[in-house]
Amino acid sequence: MAEDDDPYARLAGSLERIRRAAGTSDLARVLRAEDLSSETGIPAEVVQRLLTGGRAEETSVADRVRQRLDFLRTTRLRDDGKPYSQDQLADVAGVTRQTFGDWLKKGMPSLESADRLRRFFNLPPGFFFADDAEALNEALQPHLRNLESSSDPLASLRTPEILRLAARGMLSADGVQAMARWAESVTRPQTDQGSDGADEMRHSS
Repeated sequence: MAEDDDPYARLAGSLERIRRAAGTSDLARVLRAEDLSSETGIPAEVVQRLLTGGRAEETSVADRVRQRLDFLRTTRLRDDGKPYSQDQLADVAGVTRQTFGDWLKKGMPSLESADRLRRFFNLPPGFFFADDAEALNEALQPHLRNLESSSDPLASLRTPEILRLAARGMLSADGVQAMARWAESVTRPQTDQGSDGADEMRHSS
């Protein structure tokens, strides 16, 4: 199976990038299994297993949906701190209480109803249906972007727009270098900053 088609290979790649960006092989220093569990609906012990290179138990889509519906009911509370009732969740999903009860047994809501629940609780795409490795990898992407951005102060300059301008010759090599020097200057402590970088940007082609 190609890496692009293997959710475990994609997850391993993301974890390796996180280690490099964080400068540590100890993922527990930068990732909390409990937080990732709350984001994905995957039990914390399974998240921990995946973070250490293990595999989740194979489950059917119906079993995953049932597990995540149960997880949702126990972890997402109303403003008064109480769980949402089955009637309230059915209303959010746009179905009857009986239909919602059937989902808890059979685990197969419609895509539209599952999306209503996902949006109401601000859950990531695929929350109910994605397998564990895929769901965890998706949840790791914001953490990865934040880590890579903080470890590379010039990352914000490597945008598709800037690269496209450079490739089309609309931004000269001197201009790219001036932008890089400016970016480096604004990431230094205030006492080290001067106007040279900004002046270079204004006068570069």
